[in-house]
Amino acid sequence: MTKLIIQIPCYNEERTLGITLSALPRQVPGIDRVEWLIINDGSRDRTVEVAKEFGVDHIVHFPTNQGLAKGFMAGLEACLRAGADIIVNTDADNQYCADDIPTLIQPILHGQADMVIGARPIWDTRHFSLTKKLLQNFGSWMVRLASNTNVPDAPSGFRAFSRQAAMQLNVFNSYTYTLETIIQAGQKGMAIASVPIRTNPNLRRSRLVRNIPSYVFRSAMTILRIFMLYKPLRFFTWLGAIPFSFGTLLGIRWLLLFFLVDPTRSRVR
Repeated sequence: MTKLIIQIPCYNEERTLGITLSALPRQVPGIDRVEWLIINDGSRDRTVEVAKEFGVDHIVHFPTNQGLAKGFMAGLEACLRAGADIIVNTDADNQYCADDIPTLIQPILHGQADMVIGARPIWDTRHFSLTKKLLQNFGSWMVRLASNTNVPDAPSGFRAFSRQAAMQLNVFNSYTYTLETIIQAGQKGMAIASVPIRTNPNLRRSRLVRNIPSYVFRSAMTILRIFMLYKPLRFFTWLGAIPFSFGTLLGIRWLLLFFLVDPTRSRVR
């Protein structure tokens, strides 16, 4: 028997969770059993009640809000305990088209991938600002550089994991899991695939992108921490190259002045 569990991190999602759950499948080709799981990340509204009304099979509770990354990891652990062979992660705001779940898991079912990431049509998504589109593409390029993978949409939260892949992941970042899991998978030699997916109309503002300056700063810090953790030699080589270059230029200037201008000078004024 092959079991698929679809997990959804939730924080105060009573308004959109019902729409998301109503679109999720209970039957998927190649899968014997499909179950749903939500991570209630300290919600203060009727998120849990809505989940129960729609027949969610598993609920993970956090008494207080722990953030997206911790919620994601808690979901993976709960799915593994529940015997999941494949885990699909999606968002509670119905951003991703649930009809694409069979497409998302196909590379895993065929043994072609350990992790599959849904690539959104970013440049055709109307509710994404130009700044956000550029940042999404820049972040994906940085992740490709750090992970030696070819993932076109690294920030996408619509992704599938084999049981073996989920058991090997461990997110240290507290802001988001999307970038770090790709880099970990690349470092561990997992097979990563990407498939095109569709998105639904926007139902609410992004929780991660509350304003552009904050998103830019936090994303930049996330990428820097990821580089420091997973590519320390390359990161500190680049960082050290800046003062080294300035020092080299100052040394060359002193040598030129000493040999060509005044050999009696002991310092540069």
